[in-house]
Amino acid sequence: MKKKQRKNTLRKWAGRIHLWLGLLTGIIVFIVAITGCIYVFHDEIKDTIYDYRFVEQQQSGYLPPSEIKEIVQSKYPGTTDDFVLYAGQDRPVAVYGVYEETPYYYYLNPYTGEWLYSQDFTMDFFEIVKALHMYLLLPEEIGRQVVGISTLIFILMMITGVILWWPKKLKNLRKSLKIKWNARWRRVNYDLHNISGFYLHILAIVVAITGLYFSYDWVKDGLYFVGNLGEDVESDHHIENIVQKPRILEEPIDIAFVETQEKAPGHEMYFVWTEGDHHPVVTGAYTESLDYDHQSNYYFHPQTAELLQEQPYESKSTGLKLQEMSYGIHTGQYFGITGKIIAFILSIFVASLPVTGFIVWWGRKNRVKHLTR
Repeated sequence: MKKKQRKNTLRKWAGRIHLWLGLLTGIIVFIVAITGCIYVFHDEIKDTIYDYRFVEQQQSGYLPPSEIKEIVQSKYPGTTDDFVLYAGQDRPVAVYGVYEETPYYYYLNPYTGEWLYSQDFTMDFFEIVKALHMYLLLPEEIGRQVVGISTLIFILMMITGVILWWPKKLKNLRKSLKIKWNARWRRVNYDLHNISGFYLHILAIVVAITGLYFSYDWVKDGLYFVGNLGEDVESDHHIENIVQKPRILEEPIDIAFVETQEKAPGHEMYFVWTEGDHHPVVTGAYTESLDYDHQSNYYFHPQTAELLQEQPYESKSTGLKLQEMSYGIHTGQYFGITGKIIAFILSIFVASLPVTGFIVWWGRKNRVKHLTR
């Protein structure tokens, strides 16, 4: 008897939490899910509609990053140019910069330096969608917290939803796994909300946790801790304190780029990232174009281009790999086109949960009003 009472109490509180938190965050969950759904295939869509996304492959080799930066500075004087991305042999080189407080990606032909396109983040459709997804177009520090807290609440709602869905008697479990399509629309909506939530709750929680990676450092640290079973691997930490030395005549970033290509031959995508004289020049290599997984990193002295540290992908700990997988898992990219399709469908169903849940609540509310008249 007491065991039954405890179960009823748990369901009662789960129901209350599920209802009020759902009403509180439903619109945010809907926006985040729909924008995630739209963004999943942004690369494929942009490849179809934008000519600047491709260049003719040449045998001459890439222009060095210092020359690419000079071209950018000649067109946008004073812009930041800290990040240079060579996206592939048949793709442009992209420079991320902020010009007059507006973020841009500048696209150039990596072989000739021909200017291809200036992508203004404030005007680009998919960048606006991404900003909505990550911080609702609010000031970033505020928006990230709003989305992060709503995502934490969403995880709690998925857990309480499973508690509410779970049948009181196990013999009814099979019935609870099927939607009664021939029932009235309110019952079909109720089943869609409950059953789709149950089937998708594990995937939805995984996507939510990997999304929290971009909002909270404690999630990032938690993934590292779990992946390494609590061990802190010294080689995962890159060098920070740079002893200043006389600058060599040749551009250090060019030497760093060439050496990275030599150390990671056959890779399709490379980047060079600078943070000033007191931080190393960081380079990276990816095995596939526009696929941000299996990253190898190298750290060079900002004045002498001396190689300070190597982090090939194979040498990274499981925890660090898990951290770096977060984007690929969150977007489905890690599992190729199949993963993206799954992420797309999952996002649609997650977006539907606040809608079907609201209809369930509204129907019950009006039914109670009708019965009390």
